[in-house]
Amino acid sequence: MKPITMRLSLIAACVMSASGALHAEEQDARAVAERLVDEHFQNSTLSREEQIEELLWFAEAAEPFRDMEINTVAEGLTTHTYERDVLAEAFEELTGIEVTHDIIGEGDVVDNMQTQMQSGRNIYDGYVNDSDAIGTHIRYGTTINLSDAMENEWADYTLPTLDLDDFIGLQYTTGPDGSIYQLPDQQFANLYWFRYDWFEREDFQEQFRDIYGYDLGVPTNWTAYEDIAEFFTEHVGEIDGETVYGHMDYGRRDPSLGWRFHDSWLSMAGMGSPGVPFGNPVDDWGIRVNEESQPVGASVSRGGATNSPASVFAVTKMVEWLENYAPPEASGMTFGEAGPVPAQGNIAQQMFWYTTFTADMTDPELPINNDDGTPKWRMAPSPTGPYWEEGMKVGYQDVGSWTFFDSTPEDRRTAAWLFAQFTVSKTVSLEKLMTGLTPIRESDIFSDQMTEMAPKLGGLVEFYRSPNEANWTPSSTNVPDYPRMAPLWWQNLAPAVNGDVTPQEALDDLAADLDNIMQRLARAEVFEVYSPQLNEERDPQEWLDEEGAPKPKLDNEMPQGETIPYDEMMEDWMAAGTR
Repeated sequence: MKPITMRLSLIAACVMSASGALHAEEQDARAVAERLVDEHFQNSTLSREEQIEELLWFAEAAEPFRDMEINTVAEGLTTHTYERDVLAEAFEELTGIEVTHDIIGEGDVVDNMQTQMQSGRNIYDGYVNDSDAIGTHIRYGTTINLSDAMENEWADYTLPTLDLDDFIGLQYTTGPDGSIYQLPDQQFANLYWFRYDWFEREDFQEQFRDIYGYDLGVPTNWTAYEDIAEFFTEHVGEIDGETVYGHMDYGRRDPSLGWRFHDSWLSMAGMGSPGVPFGNPVDDWGIRVNEESQPVGASVSRGGATNSPASVFAVTKMVEWLENYAPPEASGMTFGEAGPVPAQGNIAQQMFWYTTFTADMTDPELPINNDDGTPKWRMAPSPTGPYWEEGMKVGYQDVGSWTFFDSTPEDRRTAAWLFAQFTVSKTVSLEKLMTGLTPIRESDIFSDQMTEMAPKLGGLVEFYRSPNEANWTPSSTNVPDYPRMAPLWWQNLAPAVNGDVTPQEALDDLAADLDNIMQRLARAEVFEVYSPQLNEERDPQEWLDEEGAPKPKLDNEMPQGETIPYDEMMEDWMAAGTR
């Protein structure tokens, strides 16, 4: 054989060998993708072949990061446990990237995030952080602007089928500049929870009507909620030999007590301004902003509403109901301890109930469920307070969202971005929803699988299919420094819950502390954009006399109670149309 012929033969052989190896790798990736779909992700709005193609994109995009180890973090929810136990392992099989997805307390997530933002030291490569911190992320300049990244450094690493328009909570992770700063990963709301079977009992209906003069049903105002709480606690008292209570809450001096209040409790009473997703100019924390989105004050003396009459009413009722109508041990409980209590079977209603507990409520063995797995309970919109007006948000939604920082090395950050997209991709999102019941995609909510599950979920599916769902929103962009400011709520309001100070005194202290932090942030020139610029203090009555929030005290804060039959409410709810 001539030398040139030999060289050509060798080249051809090498090309064939490389091509064969590449083909084998593609075959291996497809085999892994097929197995993952068949073993873990049979429920999806995509076809099986579409799922496989989506997974193959991850395998190819992740090739530069193969054998890398990354660390991500989330709080302790069923959804995130599923991500740790199932999705992280599946992602590693597919991409060769090993993910340690830590599950820690929500407060610890915020603390680590704050440390990383301030120190520039990389602690985690990706965070699932509540969108309540959106006001922080738009101001500090250390959070990756996802809109910019997806067009630039992540252009080749952004899933073609990510379909941002399909996400139901993207408006909560978007800044005033129109840029997306966080990618929703899970979502749940606070709603009204009640024992439908007890409310439907004719003897209870007749007894309630005789005492209160109107029908027992889903309360639409706070007066009716209080009447129902009193009725089951004091007039019914016992069902099937068990003591029952008309209300459930928690009151221990603990960071989770803050969630009870700054998660829209004051705005449910009607403290803030109209506007969705966020009250404008006064949000559900009572913080006022000017036309340039700069916070100008929380105190009524600066035009805020944190210590306004509506807020005082809201805190007063929380304290009264906890003391008068909840189990005695509730005042010593935290959020996590109180959450499972309604499932034990002796609670008639709970006004501020997080739907994240839905998954834990569906066990047929629980006394709140029938033998066939259908619930004896239902969820409905929470009642609104006397200061509430049309156009205001109705309640709170938690939107845990993937968040990234510029202090993370770019390769680790990109690998974490791939994992984040994997956890919300259409291949896996429906299966994750069916496990944790925290929806993020409209396509999943309207899937046949969720239609089939709906009868066992007490109204969750109907809630998320309704356009009214958009009236439940997280904390707003008005909050300039969530990690610093959120702890002020439980620290200042715990004394009111414990009876050491009055609600007015506690809220005055809270509002002053919020203003002080915003004042310090302004003086330190921490932010380049949307920096606080506090109003000068003036007589609070001048603000109360102006139109809108802060609102003056009503002569009658407890008008006649009003209710609506649950089935009628659901018909009206769904008649509004679908998303």
